[in-house]
Amino acid sequence: MDLRHLRYFVAVAEELHFGRAAERLHMAQPPLSQQIRQLEAELGVELLHRTTRRVALTEAGRVYLDLARGILADVDRAAHQARLVSSGAVGHLSLGCVGSATYSLLPNLSRRLSVELPGVDFSFRGDMLGPDQVEALRGGTIDVALLRPPVADRSIIVHTLRRDRLLVALPVHHRLAGRGRLRAEDLAGEDLIVHSADRRSVMYDIVLGLLRDVGVEPRVRHEVGETSTLVTLVAGGLGVAVVPEPVTALELRGVAYRPLTGADSHVELAVAHRADRSEPHLARTVEIIRATVPGITDHTPRRDTAHEDEEGRGRSGA
Repeated sequence: MDLRHLRYFVAVAEELHFGRAAERLHMAQPPLSQQIRQLEAELGVELLHRTTRRVALTEAGRVYLDLARGILADVDRAAHQARLVSSGAVGHLSLGCVGSATYSLLPNLSRRLSVELPGVDFSFRGDMLGPDQVEALRGGTIDVALLRPPVADRSIIVHTLRRDRLLVALPVHHRLAGRGRLRAEDLAGEDLIVHSADRRSVMYDIVLGLLRDVGVEPRVRHEVGETSTLVTLVAGGLGVAVVPEPVTALELRGVAYRPLTGADSHVELAVAHRADRSEPHLARTVEIIRATVPGITDHTPRRDTAHEDEEGRGRSGA
């Protein structure tokens, strides 16, 4: 049975007039009458009573009209859903986010995704270390990752989004907090708070590499898994940390941030996904991420007056 037969029948049954139905369908009346007779012949039942003065539905026609309307509605819904899927407008995605981007990027990004892709069901996992995100991408527990390169796995596609400046996070009353800028050499002998080495943190390798490149042997006192915990320990006076600038979005009281100078004083942020994933809604999500991030690439330090000491030495970047 041709779906056109159903549409023709519904038009005639609703109009109860072959001429008006033909106009509605943008066709001539004789072919329409012929199509309805073919449908009745195929079904083996009479759907319409025809006289020279009127057209009326038979009992079988009334039942068939309800069913035909339902079938056509289902077909239209299926076509609409297929178009949505093809355009990337519907689906399910889980997005993992490295700690510093969780605070600075995720609020704006989640809002934009909900506006531009309202039919996609998003879930978010924040404060994930890069290696954990790569493992989650491989295992399919997340679909897209915002992480810090490098990523050695060739099954993962990585798009660099921006380079974030590195800062030194200090307790506000620390002896180095009064300086405008710091060098890696200035951290000699300081107790360091770093991301966990046993979880293969990218930042762990970057920070220790920066110090060793200038002849400073790092003195690691605390290793943590979450960036928020790292900054909290700094606020508690347990040491200093080197962090990407977006961490300042936490605006944690008791912490001062100072720019770190040097040739390697930046770290990249990237969006990543598995190379074998090609769903339209995933591609649309990556497009939106790449369009969203450049607008917040630059971070301008500002004063944090919430926890300044009497001499006004306490400052925080943002």
